[in-house]
This record gives sequence, C-alpha cells and structure tokens, in this order.
Amino acid sequence: MAERFEIVEKALLAMLEDKKYATLRDILITMNPTDIAGLFDGLEEKQIPLMYRLLPKELAAETFVEMETEAQELLIRGFSDNELKEVLEELYVDDAADIVEEMPANVVKRILKHADPEMRHSINQILRYPENSAGSIMTTEYVSLRPSMTVEEAILRIRRQGVDKETIYTCYVTAKDRTLLGLVTVKDLLLADDDEMKIEDLMKENVSDLICANTKTDQEEVALMFNKYNFLAIPVVDGEGRMVGIVTFDDAMDVMEEEATEDMELMSGITPSEKPYLRSSPFELFKNRVPWLMLMMVSATFTGLIITSFEGALAAQVALTAFIPMLMGTGGNSGSQSSVTVIRALSLDELGFSDIGTVIWKEIRTAVLCGIALAAVCFAKIWLVDKLLFGNSDITLMVDLVVCLALAVTVIIAKMVGCMLPLAAKAMKLDPAVMASPFISTIVDALSLLVYFLFAKALLGV
Repeated sequence: MAERFEIVEKALLAMLEDKKYATLRDILITMNPTDIAGLFDGLEEKQIPLMYRLLPKELAAETFVEMETEAQELLIRGFSDNELKEVLEELYVDDAADIVEEMPANVVKRILKHADPEMRHSINQILRYPENSAGSIMTTEYVSLRPSMTVEEAILRIRRQGVDKETIYTCYVTAKDRTLLGLVTVKDLLLADDDEMKIEDLMKENVSDLICANTKTDQEEVALMFNKYNFLAIPVVDGEGRMVGIVTFDDAMDVMEEEATEDMELMSGITPSEKPYLRSSPFELFKNRVPWLMLMMVSATFTGLIITSFEGALAAQVALTAFIPMLMGTGGNSGSQSSVTVIRALSLDELGFSDIGTVIWKEIRTAVLCGIALAAVCFAKIWLVDKLLFGNSDITLMVDLVVCLALAVTVIIAKMVGCMLPLAAKAMKLDPAVMASPFISTIVDALSLLVYFLFAKALLGV
C-alpha cells in the first residue's frame, strides 16, 4: 500500500511540475483528504498554495485540517480575507480550535478576526478549558433534541442542522437549560413504529446509557471510555450536568496516539515532544534527551560506589568481575518486563493502586519461577562453558553458586521494583511511564551489585 502511494505521489508531483493542473485536479478530487495532505509534505513552499487552490472548497477545508502546522501557517499567511473565511466556514469548531492553539499570536488574531461570531465564541470557550481535558478536545457541534418532539419533528431537525454537525448518528436529548436527559440514535428514529411517537418515550435515559465526561475529565480517561464502551461519540457536560459538547471517535484516536507516543518517550528517558521527528532540529532533540541522560549518569555513580567498596572482594576473586554485566543486564531486563506490563495495565485502566497486593503476589510467583529457570541455565553455562570448555581455573563450584544465587535474587528484586514503582507513581498522580526503564534499570543495577557482593562475602569469605 505504501509503495503504491509513493508511486502515485511521484506522478502527481510530476504533473504539478509540468503544469498539468486540470489532470491533477481531476485526480485529487478522487483522493482522501489525509492522503492529499501527505502530498504537501513533499512540496516546496511556493508549490503549496498552488496545489491547495486546485482543490474544491469543501475538500480543501478537509485537507487543511490534516496538514502539518507549518503548511497551515504558510497558507493562512498567503490567504486573502475571502479565502480564509471560506476555509473557516467549512471547519468544525474543534478542528478550528486545534489550529488556533498551534499558531503564533499574529496568525491567531487574523483567524479570529475573520471567523463568524458563533465560531469565535466556541473557539474561545474550548481554549478556556484545561489542557488535555475533555473540554479542550470536544466540539460544540452536535444535534440536540427536546423530549417533547415527535419522531417526525426530530428527523426534520436533523435534516436542517445535520449538515454543519460533525456527527448525526447519536442525538442528545436535553432540557431547555441544556441539562442532558438522554440520547437517541438515528436508527431508533428511522425504525420507530409511529412518526408521532415522543422522543421522551424513545430515548435511552438509564444511567448506563448516559455515560458522559465532565469538561475537566482527563483526555486519556475519555479515550479509554471509547475503548470500553465502543461509542462513536461521548457527551461532555459541565459541573451542573448541562451539555456543552461531544468528543468524537477520531479525536479519541488522536489522543490515544499522543498518549502512547508520550509513554514510549518517557519509558525511553526522553522528554515528550509535540513535533514530529523529521521536523525536530538536532538542538530540540538534544534538549529533550540530555536532562535524562545527565540524571541517569549521575545516578549510575551509586553503582560505581558499590563496586569501589567491594574492591577487595573483586581482587580476591577476579572471576566475579566477568559476571557483573550479565547480572546487571538480566536484572534491568527483568524489571523492565514487569514495569511495561504494569504500565500497560494502568494505561488501560485495568489496575489501580488498590490492586498493589495482588500485583506483588503475582509478580513474586512469576519472579521465583523466572529466577529458578535462569539460575539453572546460568549454573550449567558457567560450569560447562566457562569452566570446562574455556578452562577458567578461577571458577569454582562456590563461585558458580554465588553467581546463580545472586541472579535468582536479583530477578525477584527487579520484578518487585518494576511492578511497584509505576503503581506508586499512579498513587502520587504522576505518569507511571516516568518510572519505567531508565529509573528501574538504575535502581536494579545498584541492588543487584549489592546482593552479588553480599553473597560473595558470605559464601566465599572475601
């Protein structure tokens, strides 16, 4: 699929170079707006306005939403007042708010100047809500019905208002003060036995059917609601239960992508960035990475202090030195496995801090099994390969035993640390992903060395 799109992209760009505008336009109108937006990434700045103006008004607006921020800003600066008004008229409120949020102040001022009063009010309303909240990602464009309406009146209302709404499949029944009373689907309306049936007799008003989000609900929690209930849209209410907007499925998908990316970056020891990789400068990447590298570098000094304090043991049993990397690596990997599993469960709302006892007990049993298996394989490897095959005379049965016991205990400790830190972070209202690989590896490295040398001191007398 990707290869085919690349071929099409090259052909379309060639048409643009050869000024075959009519043919290019005929092909563009058959394409998806997202694919068209992707074409703009390969254009020079002077070509972007040219291709954009080939698109029909409605398709142009849909494509504009999907474009990168830089291309959007370039177009807005080049738009005439009439062109800007036409684009804004075709945009949904939540998309317009997203664009405004990304633009510099002078561009925002121009957008708001040419937006109609209703859109301007809606944009300002959305932007007032806390960042990453349900209110900040919702749209105020939805179909509302009154409980006293008949089915026929409701369908007529949908026909009149539906053109400008982001979704019409689910309609929300509200009182005069906008209090959310229930919901009804277009399917319910079309399949109603009587056109004179009242909406209040048709709507779903049970608590389970009125799952909604508050304006201050975290966007990740809203996205999880879509995953749990398989909704196409979720109503958003204020503190008094009055409906103010809806979050649609496409916005929830964007949130899931953002949150997954953020977690992945945090787990890798990188400060999250909103810019795509190819649009990030080396200096921006440096700023995102170097603080974590410094933190982990400094924290690794504790590992060095432990090694220094047991220099005598290493000098007496040189063979112990060779197994330090294996021990630390296995411990770090074991901790990362547990942390990733727990972080995923926390992200999907499968776990809470109250489950810490169950998690610890499960991880202890898992760790014991893993520790025994790894220790057995390690014992055989050291004795058969290091001792017999390579003829390392420094390796004795007790040295082998020290390494394997330390390995088993390290695995258990690592898995405990790996499962408890994310849960603790959740309890402290922190992102569990922060407590992932970098921190866990540093802690486990220090603990594994400490266990290793304590076993060596106890069993070898060094």
